[in-house]
Amino acid sequence: MREFTVPAITTVDDGENLTDVLWANAERFAGSTSFRRRIDGAWIDVTARQFAGQVTAVAKGLIAAGIERGDRIALMSKTRYEWTLLDYAIWAAGGSTVPIYETSSAEQVEWILSDSGAKAVVVESLAHRETVQGLVDRLGELALVWQIDPTASSGRPDAAIDELTALGAEISDNAVRERATSVGAEDLATLIYTSGTTGRPKGCEITHRNLLAVTRSAVSEFTGLMQPENSLLLFLPLAHVFARIIQCCCVYARITLGHTPDVKNLVVELADFRPTVVLAVPRVLEKVYNSARQKAHADGKGRIFDIAAATAVEWSRAQETGGAGLTLRAKHALFDQLVYSKLRAVLGGRCLAAVSGGAPLGERLGHFFRGIGVLVLEGYGLTETSAPATVNTEKNVRIGTVGQPLPGVTVKIDDDGEVLIKSPGLLRRYWHNDQVTQEALLDGWFHTGDLGELDEDGFLRITGRKKEIIVTAAGKNVSPAPLEDRIRAHRLISQCMVLGDKQRFIAALVTLDAEALPAWRAEHGKPAGSSAADLVDDPELRAEVQRAVDDANKTVSRAEAIRKFRILSGDFTEDGGQLTPSLKVKRAVVAKEFAAEIETLYAG
Repeated sequence: MREFTVPAITTVDDGENLTDVLWANAERFAGSTSFRRRIDGAWIDVTARQFAGQVTAVAKGLIAAGIERGDRIALMSKTRYEWTLLDYAIWAAGGSTVPIYETSSAEQVEWILSDSGAKAVVVESLAHRETVQGLVDRLGELALVWQIDPTASSGRPDAAIDELTALGAEISDNAVRERATSVGAEDLATLIYTSGTTGRPKGCEITHRNLLAVTRSAVSEFTGLMQPENSLLLFLPLAHVFARIIQCCCVYARITLGHTPDVKNLVVELADFRPTVVLAVPRVLEKVYNSARQKAHADGKGRIFDIAAATAVEWSRAQETGGAGLTLRAKHALFDQLVYSKLRAVLGGRCLAAVSGGAPLGERLGHFFRGIGVLVLEGYGLTETSAPATVNTEKNVRIGTVGQPLPGVTVKIDDDGEVLIKSPGLLRRYWHNDQVTQEALLDGWFHTGDLGELDEDGFLRITGRKKEIIVTAAGKNVSPAPLEDRIRAHRLISQCMVLGDKQRFIAALVTLDAEALPAWRAEHGKPAGSSAADLVDDPELRAEVQRAVDDANKTVSRAEAIRKFRILSGDFTEDGGQLTPSLKVKRAVVAKEFAAEIETLYAG
């Protein structure tokens, strides 16, 4: 058993809340650019004074509509400026925000609205409104519905911001400030429902103290990135706690924040916004790497790219053992001009670092990105810890780990390898679920369900998920995550799920990357337009996937190695229900949906 503590360096007073910095910024830095907002295709600056004014106007509308201190207001929308505006307005009106992923099913929406007892909900689109409107009569607490995007056919101001602003016209600014200052650190700021990889989502009670403590700790650690002259483009769902804490950090540290809802146009948006900091989940970084490699191979420059990538990794590894030698430095400098500068341009050309969380990144990608000049700072946390509990920083990074505890956080590895956490960001309790609260919070320690190792310097390495550990028929314990990460690194592979619980051997389900498939198809002379379903049994395709599997198998023992795999005809998607909004595989869902394919793998 090993334990590591980093002493707290900040405090949160009982009377503080998340809106305090909003008014302070408006008074002390009125003309500074807090946001850049996309309007009619152009980025428009929003100053600290303007943002505080808009928050006040919307909070007035909420108060006029009957929102009382402590009421819960649900927010269902893609990532956009209005999401952040409404979040702070809800806090200013004394309420707490209940985020709902805009991709949630009607059943999920009903559960969250019902369980949370939300009094009002703000939705983004007409489709969302129709989903919610049908629940109003069945849910006694829910009485108010506003829509962010106007309905073209309605002829009335359905846009939530305009409607709430007009509704609150008779409410004074002082009424908002009085309501806001009545909220203290121990009051509920947000009720975030876990993404539900297993079972029904659980509501996590996160207080103003939780979010403020984590925000201050993170800002104090990221001394280079958390500077007012920096900027960040947010594209992850704000319903996820990772994006939410970054939003709070940007407002607190006066970093210019932009929003974009569409990951499909991310490269264009990054080039236009040119952020100095990028927030990402590992799958996005994998796509950046795989897309660049695919393009290089398609253009006949594949060999140069592969040598450049290997050089980047070698150069990064050398930084941990005294630095690169003369020859390696020369190669690295050459490839910086030929290859790395173009890769940095994909991230906007000004990116100093990327902050990654939500899933393991993998050591290989971490070294690659550091080698091209974009340091990826991987961290670890859960909804229950208000996002980061540990993190790598610019000054203290160890690639392959998720960093050291933030100030005020203690991490311990239990006797069975489970990661336990004490943190000022730790949830107050699970909403309406005392039994689960008592099971997860024992003697002040939160039992994460993740398995990890803690080195002597306090750097944490996540090795697997306690409930996902595969135990073969021979009794061998196998962690699927390292194998899956290695296989997903192949440019042709999108997702991988390793199998083998109570089975004779380890196997895997594999899906193909729809963007990479056309180039591979052309390279190997396959019929134009042939889909993954047409090629699942193609010998050359299977040989390609086999090479990825063989590469992954090199990292494990023979008993842990993947012996058989099955290529699926389609990909795992969030819309299909196989992925959570943070792009984690719902293992139980996949196992049930592809039971026949799994049975075939183990037949005979």
